[in-house]
Amino acid sequence: MKRRVVVTGIGCVTPLGSDVDVVWKRLLAGESAVDYITRFDASSFPTKIAAEVRNWDLSEVGEDPRRWANQGLHTQFAVGAAKKAVADSGIMDLSFDPLRFGVYTGSGEGQQDFSATAAMMMEGIRAGEMKGKEFEVCEFIRKGMEFYNAESEIEQSPNMPAAHLAALFNAQGPNSNCLTACAASVQAVGEATEIIRRGEADFMISGGTHSMIHPMGVMGFNLLTALSTDNDDPKAASRPFDATRHGFVLGEGSVMCVLEEYEHAKKRGAKIYGEIAGYGSTADAFRITDTHPEGRGAISCIKMALEDAGANPEDVDYINAHGTSTKVNDKVETLAIKEVFGERAYKIPVSSTKSMIGHMIAAAGASEMAYCLLAMRDGVVPPTINYHNVDPLCDLDYVPNVCREVKCDCCLTNSFGFGGQNVSILVKKV
Repeated sequence: MKRRVVVTGIGCVTPLGSDVDVVWKRLLAGESAVDYITRFDASSFPTKIAAEVRNWDLSEVGEDPRRWANQGLHTQFAVGAAKKAVADSGIMDLSFDPLRFGVYTGSGEGQQDFSATAAMMMEGIRAGEMKGKEFEVCEFIRKGMEFYNAESEIEQSPNMPAAHLAALFNAQGPNSNCLTACAASVQAVGEATEIIRRGEADFMISGGTHSMIHPMGVMGFNLLTALSTDNDDPKAASRPFDATRHGFVLGEGSVMCVLEEYEHAKKRGAKIYGEIAGYGSTADAFRITDTHPEGRGAISCIKMALEDAGANPEDVDYINAHGTSTKVNDKVETLAIKEVFGERAYKIPVSSTKSMIGHMIAAAGASEMAYCLLAMRDGVVPPTINYHNVDPLCDLDYVPNVCREVKCDCCLTNSFGFGGQNVSILVKKV
């Protein structure tokens, strides 16, 4: 019989704040964190808006920000969220074998991990191949490159947050990082769950961290025409499932959870947010940047999560959707939900918190799983804000604009990433 895995701690650093209950309250109130970019001069970019983490540094969790100044924002966010999650769980007050304590993150690259691309772009300028606003962006990057050294380059690697968390908490057990684009952090949680189920660890810090709010990140997504360009009304720019949606809004930050073997948590009287009951992971095996039009990967991974949990479609009380606010993603996710849940799909509240907090890319899935756990705790689900115009292809109950009291004993969260990555996790009340 496989071991059960529960969540006993949650910590966050997000555009809506760095206290879990404050962030949750603001989500339920339908507050948007989207505003104009301050991290760099985005005036020449098609997209000038994002959901930034502002007015925060590591002193909030007792760390000297100067100690971490050479590390990427992804590491700084991860340290902040993990310290809060570990404190919330109380596990550092216990006596245990550090070899039974591991870390599994879903993290993207740091903000300076684009020097090679910048160099190529600079060569393009010299060769006369690039004209106009691209010069301004490349010059910005070139100046930043002057301050690089080997250590700072290493610190931007995607696995650095996991390495630093292991050292910070003396977690000598399994340590890994998942880099599957927008599905990374929730896939990390799924894989960390499997490690505990197999008996290879008793505790895991797991979740995600990322920031792509830098010139290369914004430029890249603009070139893919994936970002919203509704610069005149930032707070209304992210509108998942709405008929007028036309692109997502970048967010950033970190959400980390402490996963623990259930019997151990129960024995010590730990606060339990919920059980990681089901995990599904598939690939579209289609195009790199396009979701399969029939949602075959999404359908399969939702079914896989239900089967892993021993749950039926009738058991699911709420779905926190991937819901990016792009034309194709929202349509295909709706199709997949209807395919798996049949007529019941119309009775399940489905909402996208990305409408308020933006798309945290590699960190998105873990944050959305955390909101499912909080929905179960409080019996209320967050809204999808900015939903005003019905799309006939998106015809489910998206909890428009106002939160709703819902009896939640079982919740599903979906994450789909570039490359055709699909991950679903089912959480249940214990």
